[in-house]
Amino acid sequence: MATGDPLSIGLSGLLAMQRSLATTSHNIANVNTPGFSRQRTELSASLPESTAKGFIGTGVNVATVRRAYDAFLTEQVQGYTSEYAQFETFHDLAAQIDNLFADPEAGLSSSLQQFFNSMQEMADDPSALAARQTLLTEGEVLAARFHFLDGRLRDLHDSVNTQLRDTVVEVNTLTSSIAKLNQRIFESHGQNGSQSANDFLDQRDQLIGELAQKVAVTVLPQDNGMLNVLIGNGQPMVVGNHNSKLAILSDPYDSSRLDIGYTTGSDALNISNHITGGELGALLSFRDQALEPSRNQLGQLALGITQTFNAQHHLGMDLKGELGRDFFSPIDSSAPVSLPRADNTGDGVVEITVSDASKLTDSDYRLERDGVSYTLTRLSDNQVYSLTNFPGGTETVDGLTLDLTAGSMDSGDSYLIQPTREAAQNFGVMLTDASRIAAAAPIRTEANLGNKGTGQISAASVTNTNGLPLPVNGQITLSYDEATQQFNVNGGPGGLLSYDPATEGDGKEFTFPTLGGITFTISGTPADGDNFVIHNNTGGVSDNRNALAIAGLQTESSLQGETATYQEHYSRLVVDVGVRTRQAEVNRDTSGALLDQAVEAREGVSGVNLEEEAANLLRFQQAFQAAARVISVADDMFQSLLGAVGR
Repeated sequence: MATGDPLSIGLSGLLAMQRSLATTSHNIANVNTPGFSRQRTELSASLPESTAKGFIGTGVNVATVRRAYDAFLTEQVQGYTSEYAQFETFHDLAAQIDNLFADPEAGLSSSLQQFFNSMQEMADDPSALAARQTLLTEGEVLAARFHFLDGRLRDLHDSVNTQLRDTVVEVNTLTSSIAKLNQRIFESHGQNGSQSANDFLDQRDQLIGELAQKVAVTVLPQDNGMLNVLIGNGQPMVVGNHNSKLAILSDPYDSSRLDIGYTTGSDALNISNHITGGELGALLSFRDQALEPSRNQLGQLALGITQTFNAQHHLGMDLKGELGRDFFSPIDSSAPVSLPRADNTGDGVVEITVSDASKLTDSDYRLERDGVSYTLTRLSDNQVYSLTNFPGGTETVDGLTLDLTAGSMDSGDSYLIQPTREAAQNFGVMLTDASRIAAAAPIRTEANLGNKGTGQISAASVTNTNGLPLPVNGQITLSYDEATQQFNVNGGPGGLLSYDPATEGDGKEFTFPTLGGITFTISGTPADGDNFVIHNNTGGVSDNRNALAIAGLQTESSLQGETATYQEHYSRLVVDVGVRTRQAEVNRDTSGALLDQAVEAREGVSGVNLEEEAANLLRFQQAFQAAARVISVADDMFQSLLGAVGR
């Protein structure tokens, strides 16, 4: 049969429409299949037959079945998918801290306020044991709240570790599947010239989209139909039909802190600092930017309260006439942690103590030796301090004192220093006896009843406990000599104090540095021989001067370089977490809108439109019927011809 006859032309049309109907049916069947791209049958006219009268058409060929695909739109969807997953995961995690700290019931503000309210109530009646016991109870409540908050942050840390492990497993599963699909696409590519199986291509794009939810990816097409997939700063996860794996590594300083490793042979390279986007990027950035800083700031507050409260409590006297002890358990030497790097070759033991809580930051530090040089780097802003006394002596930076107490550091050794990370967990009340609360001042002053002048002496204050209490029955007597305009100091430090009522009668302050830094003011005009006495505050059960000084700590700017009170420090912590949470929420909503637009644009190109496919069904059905009619007519013609010849 000639190629240009109606029978063969009709047959080619019949087969082409059959293929088109199958493709349309395939589209309809996969309308709800994730990642499916609409396919279309591309037809081309068969080569015409040359005759003496010209070229005669010979029918139609099925050139290929091509999917509706736009590489740029697909890449956009993958990029926005990664961004959205990162911001959504970060927001979900940060919101847990935000809700925890800002909650008036679960947060610290109410407990801190109630503790100082009970301190003020005790100052109003310092001899009442009930008020003193209430103060101890509120101190325990405050400690329990610190422990609760730190415990929740620890739980979040464990949750991040679990999610890191699970996500790494998912990434490795996805990259393995992508590599296998690369191989199948390569095989189909070779079997069909330059054409690959469309469904395999869709499945691969779908897997890459799922991988983008886990981590930001870069996709590089290859001439053979395969794709190479990179993450981080260029680590290849899929190259052709081979895939690499991620691994979970322990932090070289802290084994409880997990990192992401990129496997190369039997080794794994730490690439945590290069991971961006997706759930992995969110988990790492949340831990670095929100979780660990929150624990540090909470611990900074615990250290600040402990050190400043105890320092003032030491300057008081309890109901038993003894100087104040530690109210809170000291954590200025137990909370700071010095963690040696796992591959250190030296055996140095570095001891860290908090020498000044007011200068503490919420940062971690890295101590390093490079040759003969020792440096301390503040990790929050990478500020580097050169240590000139260390390790031969102590060195103080940002309120921290460093001391190499044993062994030595070799060149290349380093330590991670966490001054405040564990402080909240170690915060606690040490006093158990309410009578030991030092509400009174250890020193009191008085003017002799027989004084004849108008001179007055103020209540004394102390700044340290050196030389206190004064020896038993000891006292310091100031006797005024009008002729020399001086006080003779009898007892204590001895000596003379000059005082001229004419020029200093409004008040002159005096200090005994070697005796507790006792400070007092004399005013008025004392007469010759007038005496003023400074002695131990024995029997001062109703004295509330130190209690008032302790209560005043609530409004004293004693933290963050003496720029923040206790409450302001906690408020800044709440604000910092709230700002990060809000930023993540805004970024999530923005990237979500962009992702929706990108998906809509891609679906406009690749998505299945049922109305369009229904119209195609009708069109191809009619064409199929017409082609069948051509065959029928050709057959009638052939039968007529056979009948004519047969006669």
